[in-house]
Amino acid sequence: MLRKATWTLWMILCCCSPLFGQEWARKMFETTSHDFGTVARGAKAEFRFVLSNIYVEDVHISGVRSSCGCTNVTVEKPLLKTYETGAVVASLNTQAFKGSKGATITVTFDRPFPAEVQLHTHGYIRSDVVVHPGSIQLGSVDQGTSGETTVSVTYAGRSDWRIIDVRSVNPHLTAELQETRRDAGQVAYNLTVRLAADAPMGYLRDHLMLVTNDYQQGQVPVLVEGVVQSGIVVSPASLFMGVIEPGQRVTKQLVVRGKKPFRILSVTCGDSCFEFDTSGETEAKPVHVIPVTFVATDHPGKVLQTIRIETDLGDSVPELSAYAVVAK
Repeated sequence: MLRKATWTLWMILCCCSPLFGQEWARKMFETTSHDFGTVARGAKAEFRFVLSNIYVEDVHISGVRSSCGCTNVTVEKPLLKTYETGAVVASLNTQAFKGSKGATITVTFDRPFPAEVQLHTHGYIRSDVVVHPGSIQLGSVDQGTSGETTVSVTYAGRSDWRIIDVRSVNPHLTAELQETRRDAGQVAYNLTVRLAADAPMGYLRDHLMLVTNDYQQGQVPVLVEGVVQSGIVVSPASLFMGVIEPGQRVTKQLVVRGKKPFRILSVTCGDSCFEFDTSGETEAKPVHVIPVTFVATDHPGKVLQTIRIETDLGDSVPELSAYAVVAK
């Protein structure tokens, strides 16, 4: 009934307003434009246009295209079910282009209804500053340990050009500069970046800002990426129980993995509609499989809860979202 009502509403609104056929798709995006600012040649400059399926029907991205070769574009997840999140990823081609560049990205949908959304990017690629490799990759770092990596920054032009500071909004990142060359208008630095041992668990994606003595383009961003991993990994990272009718029961599984054997002490959330069966997981082992059952109430709508898992290792365990849609 809900799908039929949605289709009828779509037909009525499309007949009355052609613009609505595009608006439903645009509403899924958090933003439709991004300015990369000034970036160095060879640097990794990437932005995720995040979108979430806010509808009951599946949403499918059938294609993407960019108006300029200066911007490459990919789709992380073409098919999105209800409340699933994906992204259209735009990357500046800083190896082959320089100067001021902009692009219009057209995202085409064929489900549940045909539509197009246009996204816009802009950036300025410097030809005199080169970062190698193109970003600071810290990789996977175990929680409670530190990480470190080094990249090179080179400049060709003024003989008095300098990097006078490195700034970060992330208190867990520190940087150290070492000048390695200065002659005939060529300047080179080694940039060493360290991640503190007390960095919180999760994905890290920030920018360090190189502050130079340039008068017009004094700051150059450098992307920093990594992930701080717990000793315990839970999959899936979010649990969608489905679109179900009142009174219906559905069961799915959580897989909890550790680097060494451990016990599950408790699995909890704030809603009694979710039930967790840990009766078979009393022994210490590196992998536990926990059935999760959702029992739909008589109240239609979205149910969203946070699942928390406690183990005997004492390590932080990633929390995860569990959600369902009750539809009459």
